[in-house]
Amino acid sequence: MRSLWWSLLVVQILFLLGFSNGESPYRWYNWNITYGDIYPLGVKQQGILINGQFPGPQIDSVTNDNLIINVFNSLDEPFLLSWNGIQQRRNSWQDGVYGTNCPIPPGQNFTYVLQVKDQIGSFFYFPSLAMHKAAGGYGGIIIRSRPLIPIPFPPPTGDYTILVGDWFKQNHTDLKAILDGGNDLPFPDGLLVNGRGSNGLTFTVDQGRTYRFRISNVGLTTAINFRIQGHKMVLVEAEGTHTLQNTYESLDIHLGQSYSVLVTMDQPGQDYYIVASTRFTSPVLTATSILHYSNSAGGVSGPPPGGPTIEIDWSLNQARSVRYIANQELPALLYFCSF
Repeated sequence: MRSLWWSLLVVQILFLLGFSNGESPYRWYNWNITYGDIYPLGVKQQGILINGQFPGPQIDSVTNDNLIINVFNSLDEPFLLSWNGIQQRRNSWQDGVYGTNCPIPPGQNFTYVLQVKDQIGSFFYFPSLAMHKAAGGYGGIIIRSRPLIPIPFPPPTGDYTILVGDWFKQNHTDLKAILDGGNDLPFPDGLLVNGRGSNGLTFTVDQGRTYRFRISNVGLTTAINFRIQGHKMVLVEAEGTHTLQNTYESLDIHLGQSYSVLVTMDQPGQDYYIVASTRFTSPVLTATSILHYSNSAGGVSGPPPGGPTIEIDWSLNQARSVRYIANQELPALLYFCSF
């Protein structure tokens, strides 16, 4: 009887030790990188697809998760993926840039082992070699807070990722040749929102509810301004850090940056424009999507709302207004890398 009691006690102790030393969850991904035909601006182009998708699959994770991403390169050239904003603590060789990672040869694979240690927020991944980013291969990353860890705003009804960027009709190999020849890239041919041109996407919402929009600039050359017709945006996160909740009518989002905003659907039930336009360019490129109220009584009306164009001071002043909650005295310093 005593030996049974001791056995049960040992089992309970081992059980508790297992919980105390348990690893964070693992999330497994298998990605196949291929070429494929895409038509983002209405003309056929050779795109870079991940599991047949453009943009690529979204990574949806939780703080401290371990991400195991097996990438098989089915292209005819070396390939790498980089993880914009992921801190890569003690594993910089997983960052996916030339010099810390060897390129994945054609017909071969590489398994990225990442832990999103102590991180939250909105990020994205992208190809880092040979102008591949101009052909696609990018996608969103969400790192949610762990259960029971409070966030400084009520949970939104829904969550949308918006990947905005300039786009070229030329093949990525042609763009690379232009740069290799010592020349500047040409002016972009348009803007894409989640891989689509103007009015290619509809985001459906319920009147009276609040939604989170995670917006990243995944482009190559231009900053963008983002706005939603008739709606205010409350900034709640920048580059993976919660911010003071300032309200904006539009936001400048520069190359490589990611912001999260809360938008309350407090307007009459109809459709509204979601607008992205280039900053500091002439001409100004614009792409629109549709915000569709589920009880909409009609389509969008009027022209899309205009935004700032070449005003540098406007952009600087807005950037200075962004404050992290942890340090309200100093503006947030947003570090980013887009290529």
